[in-house]
Amino acid sequence: MPLPELLLELLGRCRLTDEVSVVVLRLHVVATAAALAFFEGELRCRSGLVSRSLRLKLASMDPSALRHALPRSFFARPAEHVAVDLIGCLLVRRWDDGSCRWGVVVETEAYCQSDPACHGHRRRSPRNETLFGEPARFYIYVSYGIHHCCNVVTHRCNWASGVLLRAIDLPVPPGRERLAAGPGLLCRHFAITRTLDGQPATSADAPLWIAPRPPSLAGQISSGRLPVHQHVRIGVSRGQDIPWRWYLTASRCVSRRAKGDRLPPPGLRWGSRQLLEPFVS
Repeated sequence: MPLPELLLELLGRCRLTDEVSVVVLRLHVVATAAALAFFEGELRCRSGLVSRSLRLKLASMDPSALRHALPRSFFARPAEHVAVDLIGCLLVRRWDDGSCRWGVVVETEAYCQSDPACHGHRRRSPRNETLFGEPARFYIYVSYGIHHCCNVVTHRCNWASGVLLRAIDLPVPPGRERLAAGPGLLCRHFAITRTLDGQPATSADAPLWIAPRPPSLAGQISSGRLPVHQHVRIGVSRGQDIPWRWYLTASRCVSRRAKGDRLPPPGLRWGSRQLLEPFVS
C-alpha cells in the first residue's frame, strides 16, 4: 500500500477525541504525501527513470515521435542544410532496461572540409576517420580532453562534413531545463561517449538515434511562429565569421544567445514539456 494511503488508514484507527487534532493531523498527512511525491519525482528525474513515463506520454500523443528515426537521405546533404533542419528534431537515448531519455534539438553548428574550423580541414587521421565516412552516423570526440561532443556525419563519403549538436531542450520540471545546454552537458546528460562513435543515427533499435520533428512543433517552425536564429559559431579560432550556428529563439536551453538577442518573455517561450500537454501541467 502506498505510504499516503497507509497513513490515512492508521489515522482512521486512532481514537482522537479532539476534532481539531484530527484535522491538523490530516493536513499533516496530506502535506507529507505531497512532499514525498515531489521528492520521488526529483529522484526519478535525476536517475533518468522519469524518462520512460515521459516517453509513453509522448508516444500516446504521437506514436511516431520516438519510434521512427530520420532516414539516411536526411543527412546526405550539405552540413549547413542539415543543421537548420535538425532544429526541432528529437535526440533519443535508450538504456539497457528499455527505457528512453529524449529531448528536442534546439541548437546546432555546421562544419565541412573546406571550413578551416572543421576537424577534417587539414588531414584525414584515425581520430577523425568517422567524419569522412558514411553520412547519418554519429561522430563523437573529446574536446580538450575533458568532455565529449556529439556530431552527426552529413553529405557524402570521403568528404569531412558534420553537424554538432550544441543544446537539447529537456522535458523536465521548470528550473532543470538547462541540464543539456551545451555540447559537454548534452553528452553528460545522455551518457554519450566514444563508444557510440560511428553508430548509425537512423535506427530506433540502436542505443542513440535522431527522430523527426513532432508534427505540432514542425508546423510552428515552418510557419515562423517559432523562429530559428542564425549566427556565427562559438569557441572556434578559425572561420569565426561563418554564420553556421542555428538555434530556436524561444527556447531558454540555448547554450549562448547572439549579442542583442534577448530571451522572449515567459508567455512567448517554448519548452519541450509542451509536447506532453495535456499530460503534464
